[in-house]
Amino acid sequence: MFFFIFFFSIFITQIKLMIKNYFYITLLAAIFFTTSANAQDNKQPKTQEDTSIEGLNLYPNPVTSGKIYISSKKDLEKEIIIFDVLGKKVLQTVISGKELNLSNLSPGVYIIKITEEESTSSRKLLVQ
Repeated sequence: MFFFIFFFSIFITQIKLMIKNYFYITLLAAIFFTTSANAQDNKQPKTQEDTSIEGLNLYPNPVTSGKIYISSKKDLEKEIIIFDVLGKKVLQTVISGKELNLSNLSPGVYIIKITEEESTSSRKLLVQ
């Protein structure tokens, strides 16, 4: 009988310890997931409507003649940044007209980022 009581008390102690650990693990998980959800809710991503250039036109695409023409509704000065597919900046310039010389770019796929005033748009650009 003594062994039974001894093992039973050890068993009860282990159960209490497991319940205590389960409580702390559940509490930590609840805190972690609550703060993660709040951190994501506070981010306000810009939508494309908020930043896109109105009436942007980019032609010809694919580029075959070494020149591309960029126009927009406002036709203001534009900052142009071109990245290769690895994200490396290969060209950065400012244009006040519509024509951009791309003859020094190797054939391939690029991303062109155009900024006019506070608006920015990005497009895929093919150079042949």
